[in-house]
Amino acid sequence: MANSGVVISGIGQSAVGKRLDRTAMSLTVDAVKDALANAGLTRDDIDGVSCYPGARPDMPHFGPIGANQLIDALRLKVNWYSSGLEGGAQLAAIINGYAAIKAGLARHVLCFRTVKEGSGGASWKDAARARMERSRVWGEYQWQLPFNAISAMQWLAPYAQRHFHLYGTRREHLGAIAVNGRRNALLNPKRMYDKPLSLDDYLAMPFLSSPFCLLDCDAPTDASTVIILSSAEAAADLACTPIYIDSIGSALTTRPSWDQVDVPRMAAFDAGRMLWGRTDHKPGDVDVAQLYDGFSFLTLTWLEALGFCGEGESGTFVEGGARIALEGELPLNTNGGQLSAGRTHGFGFVHEAVTQLRGAGGDRQVNRDVKLAVAAAGGGPMAGCLLLARH
Repeated sequence: MANSGVVISGIGQSAVGKRLDRTAMSLTVDAVKDALANAGLTRDDIDGVSCYPGARPDMPHFGPIGANQLIDALRLKVNWYSSGLEGGAQLAAIINGYAAIKAGLARHVLCFRTVKEGSGGASWKDAARARMERSRVWGEYQWQLPFNAISAMQWLAPYAQRHFHLYGTRREHLGAIAVNGRRNALLNPKRMYDKPLSLDDYLAMPFLSSPFCLLDCDAPTDASTVIILSSAEAAADLACTPIYIDSIGSALTTRPSWDQVDVPRMAAFDAGRMLWGRTDHKPGDVDVAQLYDGFSFLTLTWLEALGFCGEGESGTFVEGGARIALEGELPLNTNGGQLSAGRTHGFGFVHEAVTQLRGAGGDRQVNRDVKLAVAAAGGGPMAGCLLLARH
């Protein structure tokens, strides 16, 4: 699928930080302007919009802006638009935009993810408590909320604990993900933390939900990230090097539930199987990997799911951190990931993959010719991944 007909033509990102004195719409418009300039396109060129998860009045900091609001604010005239929570995790917005271009429904699709979680307020935890106050709990929450499992950390911790039990994974392996992310983030101007992190620092942190501590959790941010997709026919007219979407993975063959599945496997394995089944490339061809770290254990899961190591071998793979460092055989989360560069909720990984493929990473740029990158997002029953190529 190297000539899939869809390219990433532009990327943009607003300021990233905690408690920014900016509205969600203001941050989104900044990211849109950045991406349009990066692609060499104008607002009039955009004929499609896709976002995740759409506007969520029940969680206004998690989903503050939807497609309708942005279309209206920018006075866009579109032929296709979409937003929603269900699908291939956060990257469903990009996968849907890809499909729309392939179907001929749009030529330039603006995909965005905006968060105001750095400012606090309503969250998954708050929304879960609100559901508990209803007379009846419904859907998947009937298996979680009655047991006071109101946080994704609590949903994921049993997966990690089971992985520890089956394969001998240790906290030092989770720590390697956190330490590597912090080291890379210190080279990123948009980092969330300025203080170096050692493995001893990590191990000294108290548990929140065993085996996780605070440093296993991503850092809430205020930010907006925009990825513009275009038909490859437009590539010659773009301002920046087009990055081709070589393959996608979004399969879900397990049950769409956090706890009614075969732990420790997750939907990431289904998505990974789909990704490699749609390309001639192999895991060993990948130059950089940007793998979801909403919690550190999810990065271990993606390393296995995408075939960078065998199932159960991810702890050994990252041990000591040399293999995943910027100068290692598989540079991982080169912008610092969500653990240290902030929870841009999946889209930041695509932004960073494109940055590395274009050789625009500055101090954190990998010291090799980066031609192939993978970006992945999601956990539990949600997963999406992209294989991106520079021709």
